[in-house]
Amino acid sequence: MAIEIPAWTKPGIWGGIIGAALITIVGFSTGSVVSGGTAQEMADASGKEATISAMAPVCVAQFKMLSPNNQTAELTALKAESSYKRDDFVIAKGWATMPGSDEPNNEIAQRCASLLMDLTTN
Repeated sequence: MAIEIPAWTKPGIWGGIIGAALITIVGFSTGSVVSGGTAQEMADASGKEATISAMAPVCVAQFKMLSPNNQTAELTALKAESSYKRDDFVIAKGWATMPGSDEPNNEIAQRCASLLMDLTTN
């Protein structure tokens, strides 16, 4: 007894293969689907950004421990710095060195400088 394969089987299989290929191509090209490595890179970048966002206010809080007169003087000095050297200014003042850490963080210093510059407009 021979098994009869229905006539629609061959076109159905080809349709499934072509559909899977198209979904894969469209998914990867639009960014809807990513590889495991890309997902890890995205997670690492997101974690780093979250850490910087969480720690920059600590930097500002360390600045705000200064007396009001010193705050005004330091903000004036920060504003006088060129925009690309403001993070160095924050690092030199020690505000970008987080509690429990021995070294300042450049990314936190950049965000902190930006937040401090926002204080100069108020």
